Amino acid sequence: MTMRSIFNDSEDIKLEATMFDGYESVPKFGDDTSGEDMRFHISLLVDISKRSGGDALEFVCSAWPDCLEIQKLYLLSRDSMLSRPYMGPDFRNLNPQLQERLREFLEARGVNDELSVFLHEYMKNKDRIELMQWFGKVKSFMEK
Repeated sequence: MTMRSIFNDSEDIKLEATMFDGYESVPKFGDDTSGEDMRFHISLLVDISKRSGGDALEFVCSAWPDCLEIQKLYLLSRDSMLSRPYMGPDFRNLNPQLQERLREFLEARGVNDELSVFLHEYMKNKDRIELMQWFGKVKSFMEK
């Protein structure tokens, strides 16, 4: 799924999200502690570019059911002949203050834990949503 937005009339934001592409097992809590629950994962790429052109920042993120984690951040050069940009260090290895500033940067653009929750709800209902849209298009076609 791809989503696009504009921030402050000066930045283009493009989000590319996968369907559920992984999971981790977490212990069950409460009365039924037998077995494990699955915590599903969505990969999310966030491209932020200035509308005036030039390079873009690309964030590689993990969208969990309750939070968004930044994994990597790199500068994507639109003019470069390099096929693979330098990916930079793991986000967790960056200075904690820089990590916080980058999280705030994304938060200001609506890329946050709430987006992660939305993506999980959307992906759970994606087939049903697409079916309803299809019914609407077929109905509209038949009524013409």
